[in-house]
Amino acid sequence: MTTRIVVDPVTRIEGHLRIEAIVDGTKISDAVSSGTTFRGIEKIVENRDPRDVWAFVQRICGVCTHIHAIASVRAVEDALDYPIPKNANYIRNIMTLTQFTQDHVIHFYHLHGFDWIDVLSALKADPKATSSLAMSISSWPNSSEGYFRDVQNKVKNIVQSGQLGIFANAYWGHPAYRLPPEANLMGVAHYLEALSWQKEIAKVHTVFGGKNPHPNYLVGGHASSINLDDVHVLNMERLNLVKTKIDEAQIFVNQVLIPDILAIASFYKKDLWGGGIGNFLAYGGVPLVDIHEPDSYLFPRGIVLNRDLSKVYDLDLKDPSHIQEFVSHSWYQYADKDAGLHPWQGRTDPAYDGPKPPYHNLDESKKYSWIKTPRWQGHAMEVGPLSRFVVAYAKGNKEIKEMVDSSLRKLDLPLNALFSTLGRTLARALEAKFCVDQLAGFYADLIANIKAGDTQTFNPEKWEPSRWPAEAQGVGWAEAPRGALAHWIKIRGGKVESYQAVVPTTWNASPRDATGQKGPYEASLLDTPVAATDQPLELLRTIHSFDPCIACAAHLITPQGKLLLEKI
Repeated sequence: MTTRIVVDPVTRIEGHLRIEAIVDGTKISDAVSSGTTFRGIEKIVENRDPRDVWAFVQRICGVCTHIHAIASVRAVEDALDYPIPKNANYIRNIMTLTQFTQDHVIHFYHLHGFDWIDVLSALKADPKATSSLAMSISSWPNSSEGYFRDVQNKVKNIVQSGQLGIFANAYWGHPAYRLPPEANLMGVAHYLEALSWQKEIAKVHTVFGGKNPHPNYLVGGHASSINLDDVHVLNMERLNLVKTKIDEAQIFVNQVLIPDILAIASFYKKDLWGGGIGNFLAYGGVPLVDIHEPDSYLFPRGIVLNRDLSKVYDLDLKDPSHIQEFVSHSWYQYADKDAGLHPWQGRTDPAYDGPKPPYHNLDESKKYSWIKTPRWQGHAMEVGPLSRFVVAYAKGNKEIKEMVDSSLRKLDLPLNALFSTLGRTLARALEAKFCVDQLAGFYADLIANIKAGDTQTFNPEKWEPSRWPAEAQGVGWAEAPRGALAHWIKIRGGKVESYQAVVPTTWNASPRDATGQKGPYEASLLDTPVAATDQPLELLRTIHSFDPCIACAAHLITPQGKLLLEKI
């Protein structure tokens, strides 16, 4: 029996995503991924001062805060050949690794965790047994029988009130859940603890950027002035606070997140579906020295095709034959509808010709998404933590290779288990550990450089437009928590002539191309089991493992589809 199921919107993500899947018997045989909101930021920044653009494009998403600003200022700096001080690079790296750490913890516990953890099952747990389980895998202090009993009672009160709140809209009791009640109670407790912890690590952004979300940035360096004796700027007291938050983050990741992931994975290690297309892309990022020196990247750059770890291909973000975006199945128009455009030639011209809302189904033979279709030399590519780890592993990164091998040994799983929904989730957690362990090193580098007498965070050399060429173009890239991110800019007469952003979810959520090649979301759902078509938990588990971020606009419509409000 064949059934077409629709999940719209997919919840516990940022933005609006629609998934339609064909279930043939008990497995998905085809899938359609549709971004249902229009992103017009590229149009908004045209004719603006390039030095201000970061403040606009950072608003592409509040969850992806900071990283769009980094990509934007780097694009301008690349166009103007504008070097930044050593301290600015250290601060940007600290900000990036802080965001990775916070984002990965939030993703697992608050966006993805309930795909693996059954909250209502936790009510059946024996708190004493939960305590024994928790203490057997970690030295985290909040592991007493009384502590877990208090958590259990808190959840009971929520359930008995009939208002599940943060625990609503889930498929509790679904047969795809595999954890015993005690593990579920431990997971729920750590969900609640992570809610409190994540606001603490965000203080690192407020110290260096003034606020979170959307901290402040600056073309030519960083927006923090350093004076260890001045209470009004970045001083030793605030730098000590950063050190405290880094130390706390290391403890939480190493004593809570990693033990939880390995414990949970041990119950799901036979569920190795959701691998997807098998092509992995990483732009590379977190430069030890300079963004234009890829050999200094903490995350290496490269391409792995067809899961072949014996060869890593290089990529060039400025080469029109490498990165192209297509719109054959997207609601945009190009002069040549079948052409692939490099972002420097890219267009953001909306042309909606889809069904009038509300509608039952999309037609995948036509245009069906507001997301474009990026390709690397014609290949659909997955981006994100798994891609970064695959590329690093293939390049022989010793630290990442040991993390992967050690975790798989503990789980008694082969290397190819990484190519799955579970593997994607494991890679994200391991990356949180990798990032938080690197944070202390960059902090130490920053402090050492300041103690050596260098307090410069801004280079004024090319700040004034009078020092710019009449025309310039550049690209700024970074690794975002969700994957490879780049912004391309053209500057003419001191203003933005054109701007294009290709974000991680553009790669992962892309619709088919003209050849019929599916995007990563669509490909990852093939052969995914579905135990109950009215409760597609397995589908959500795979999509959530990518951590989708579709947000760029908000629309308010009536049930009949009439637009009431649009805010961009």
